[in-house]
Amino acid sequence: MKTDKYLLTIYNALDGYFGDLHWWPGETPFEVVVGAILTQNTSWNNVKVAVENLKSREFLDPEKLFEIEDNILAELIRPSGYYNVKTRRLKAFLRFLHREYGGNLEEMFEEDLWILREKLLDVNGIGEETADSILLYAGNKPIFVVDLYTRRILQRHNIIDGSPDYGEIQKLFMTNLPASVRLFNQYHALLVNTGKHFCRKTPRCEGCPLENMESMLLALESR
Repeated sequence: MKTDKYLLTIYNALDGYFGDLHWWPGETPFEVVVGAILTQNTSWNNVKVAVENLKSREFLDPEKLFEIEDNILAELIRPSGYYNVKTRRLKAFLRFLHREYGGNLEEMFEEDLWILREKLLDVNGIGEETADSILLYAGNKPIFVVDLYTRRILQRHNIIDGSPDYGEIQKLFMTNLPASVRLFNQYHALLVNTGKHFCRKTPRCEGCPLENMESMLLALESR
């Protein structure tokens, strides 16, 4: 079977089960950027508390957050964990935003996708998953986000083997699916939800929307 049909079969099965997930939650692109940085190595529920702390003090703004003292910022984002490290990462991004784009997030997202991606990866503390989350969810750029759940699900369904790197897995999606922001957004959200509810470290296969994946693929191949 062609990989594109394989990936679309997975998508349709998950989409039919979970429905539209409206991910990533955030009222503004800047809130999404902050959330993408804070969610590293922690649960989203903890990030929500940290973001609400920033909102309650009206600091969820590029200029205000850029000017806030590090110790105050660290205390506000404490619920997200590793708050001193994440304070440095937020400030590194904000320095980048002001240096390159005058603090203007809209201007930043007018940059070419791949040029901006390379620039983001040069910012201290921003790796590929965080950079791509910023690009897709805050910037509406057509790029696929890869995470632990993506890798685990693909491995368990024999779509990948060995240890392909982030870029190889990303390429699998981006060369076999339409370059659609909505599709990439929803697909990643579906994989995350599948990973959280079913495809855990110890899998819960019963009831998983991909439980009968092999039979679905055989049916497709026989057409």
